Amino acid sequence: MRIHEIRPGLWRWTTFHTEWRQDVGSVAYEGDDALVLIDPLLEADDALDDLVGRVGKQPVVLVTVFWHTRSADDLARRHGARVLAPAAGKAAVRRRAPTMEAFRPGHPLPGGVEAFPTARASEVVYWLSGHRAVVPGDVLLGADRGVRMCPRSWLPASKTLADLAASLRPLLDLPVARILVSHGEPVLRGGHAALERALD
Repeated sequence: MRIHEIRPGLWRWTTFHTEWRQDVGSVAYEGDDALVLIDPLLEADDALDDLVGRVGKQPVVLVTVFWHTRSADDLARRHGARVLAPAAGKAAVRRRAPTMEAFRPGHPLPGGVEAFPTARASEVVYWLSGHRAVVPGDVLLGADRGVRMCPRSWLPASKTLADLAASLRPLLDLPVARILVSHGEPVLRGGHAALERALD
């Protein structure tokens, strides 16, 4: 595992996910009051331990969707990390990370991170304002020269892709420069235009 510094205080890395049989992305962000780790997946000999030591701030794990609880419990045990996840998915997250704390979109989060709701009630998208970065879980995926919405089959039966697009449109009011997806290649510039194309 190699952690790439995107900008000072913002990192991303990929790790092979044995269940999905592909690499998935995770994000670390140094906020004023915490080292925020979004959907982290660790390997046995982990470079993230070095980053936690270098930054020297309390680590906090933010989960986008219960499927991405990943290594949250390991980080809680290894580094005393708090684990926070959307309230709608709390039962599923708590089975994987018993110390998990629930929040609702709009509640204040460590590091000044903001959570935006999506058409999947148990999933949020995070906004890192200082880096103009959107961090989705599964609702936005890497695509050729940008991002795309997840397949219709990933949504609840009562929701459509139009519902998903409508739920994500408030992100277009933000000065998005980067979209740090979990699945696929991240968008490191031109994020607003990429998001517009995905939701069009």
